[in-house]
Amino acid sequence: MAELTAVQQQQLSQKLLALKDELELFLVESSAGSQAVDLDQPIGRLSRMDALQQQAMSKANRAAHEQRLVLIEAALLAIKSGRYGECRRCEEPIGYARLSVRPESPFCLDCQKKSEK
Repeated sequence: MAELTAVQQQQLSQKLLALKDELELFLVESSAGSQAVDLDQPIGRLSRMDALQQQAMSKANRAAHEQRLVLIEAALLAIKSGRYGECRRCEEPIGYARLSVRPESPFCLDCQKKSEK
């Protein structure tokens, strides 16, 4: 795989910044959904169970977005250090096609597959 061109790196940098803004906004807007369910609230048992399930899904969704935000911030730091687009495991270029889909990817496709096994 070839290393990223300056134009590709600039495009991916802009994509990362846009994703970062989008995720930060989502986390601010979704903070109310992950608040604790008031168990003293006079609602039916099924409504309470539904509220607890919604809270759990909201927390899981927020955690996934927070993790992605961490990866995005790491990718932005890698751009500053000149190591963006380099697999953290094998140090080979990740490839523009993969980064254009997931610009925060820290691993090349081969290393990602190995870590998922």
